[in-house]
Amino acid sequence: MRLLQRVREDILRGEHLEIYLTVLLSLTLAVLGAFDLASGKVLAAATLATLALLAGSLLGSRHRTAALMAQVQDLRGGRGSAMDFLARDKPELVEQVRRARDIRIVGVTLSRTLRDLIDELQRCATTGATVRVALIDPASSAPEEAARRSTLPDRPEMFVNRLRPSVDLLRELVGTPGCAGQVEVRFLPFVPAFGLVLLDPEQPNGIIHVDIYSHRSASGDAVFSLRPERDGQWYARYQAEFDRMWEFGRPVEAADGFPR
Repeated sequence: MRLLQRVREDILRGEHLEIYLTVLLSLTLAVLGAFDLASGKVLAAATLATLALLAGSLLGSRHRTAALMAQVQDLRGGRGSAMDFLARDKPELVEQVRRARDIRIVGVTLSRTLRDLIDELQRCATTGATVRVALIDPASSAPEEAARRSTLPDRPEMFVNRLRPSVDLLRELVGTPGCAGQVEVRFLPFVPAFGLVLLDPEQPNGIIHVDIYSHRSASGDAVFSLRPERDGQWYARYQAEFDRMWEFGRPVEAADGFPR
């Protein structure tokens, strides 16, 4: 039954049709020959046609295999395209956060990230997930540093203004009923070199999204994603980077306007 179901699915998707046609022709020829329902010339011509179809199928498979091997060699030799691993956004992030039980986020102001995720973060925290968020400290020199790194040295207030709605959202998150003890927020006295979103990083199915920050780019930042089974030491490297930044962050307190 499984074989028939697989054949049906392949035919509906239009895959491996030449192989199924070859099998069908071969069986037809076998039946015709066994019951002497066709002349020798007809059977010979049909046999040659079947062999030609089979040869064409094998040739197509070899071409596809050769192309795949060339792509693998390019990747191993460092000749792969940046388009293969860099993206402009994280289109599945909301759904990934919805399934996560351990959520860790670090960035500069996180204005768009928190705006997009706040509802899911509240839901996750109230159902027992842990949420840890770190962003730059508005009361430190970090906004000035962020302005200099963004080639806007005379406009540190721009980053202070961007921080306000993020901090307000985090205050609301921490104060949400049922979130007590599930949400931690820390302020960083420095500007992180990249942004991170870690989802269930200790689990085999964990994922880490890395934002490569640019200098006032209107087109957005480049993003790449890491998986533990695929990216090995680089996955562990960026997981450790979050831990280091978190360690140097200052836990928020009542003086910052957060609930006790």
